[in-house]
Amino acid sequence: MNTGSDHGAHEPAGDQSTEHAEEHELHVSKAPDFIKRRRTLHLSWQVGVFVVGLAVIGAGVAMLVLPGPGWVAIFAGLAIWATEFAWAHLVLRWTKRKVTEAAKKALDPKVRRRNIILTTAGLVIAGALIGFYVWKYGLTMPWNLKDQ
Repeated sequence: MNTGSDHGAHEPAGDQSTEHAEEHELHVSKAPDFIKRRRTLHLSWQVGVFVVGLAVIGAGVAMLVLPGPGWVAIFAGLAIWATEFAWAHLVLRWTKRKVTEAAKKALDPKVRRRNIILTTAGLVIAGALIGFYVWKYGLTMPWNLKDQ
């Protein structure tokens, strides 16, 4: 059973930059040497890492709707998997790159200006709707309205 922990991505081409060469580094299991020497023990280690990572990701998914740092837990579970599985290492690296790109894009002055304008317009519309409701019905809650 090949879990991808001992095999990395393809070797980097000679004309790629060092940034891209880093992407193609060989992924090696982070298990202690005495565990890697015994196939059964190493497989058990990988199953344990998978279960722990899955539990952390499951808790993160639950925290998306419950109070707590859901996305942080999901990424932490992915990082746990990345210590042992090459596919998770690649997914984590891709995710980090996309988050960095999104952060740079969000800090772009044009995008920030657009977001501020849209937020302001949304708040003005919401304020107008709330103002109309208060003008029409007073401070009565919608479920307490008798005469409509």
